[in-house]
Amino acid sequence: MSTSLQAVREIVTASSSGQAALLQVLLAVQDSSPENYVSEEAVNEIAHLLGVSRSRVYSTASFYSVISLKPRGRHIVRVCINAPCENAGKQAVLIALEQELGVSLGGTTADGRFTLEGVSCLGACYMSPAIKIDNRLYGDLTPEAAVAIIRSYGEEDTIEHTA
Repeated sequence: MSTSLQAVREIVTASSSGQAALLQVLLAVQDSSPENYVSEEAVNEIAHLLGVSRSRVYSTASFYSVISLKPRGRHIVRVCINAPCENAGKQAVLIALEQELGVSLGGTTADGRFTLEGVSCLGACYMSPAIKIDNRLYGDLTPEAAVAIIRSYGEEDTIEHTA
């Protein structure tokens, strides 16, 4: 279920006017989507409401790694794949995450709870290897610590759904 067109209209209306608002709008639309993405219908509506071409909306959305044009999980797990994290043991952390989640880099768990993504840099070289889950940064990771973090998110989801 993607963001409704009414929600897209409300986001565009509340944002700054004109083309400068495009990135702000894309991020807000994605944040309002239960599947963490900007749907094709939303792209069309954004282009129409901002008076820009669809290709401008697509090119902006595809340029930023934080924006997705395909459905993703409830929690986005971003793994830094740059040299400092690589040298600090990123590969072992990534393998542990892939095994725990049952997906490869770029995949989404069958239950739709997690998407595992690789990113060029998290800006956390001082604490590599690092991952970012949603908006929370974790560093100085071991494979065991990364798995424990993922499991804690699973427990939080269970608590939220039963409350």
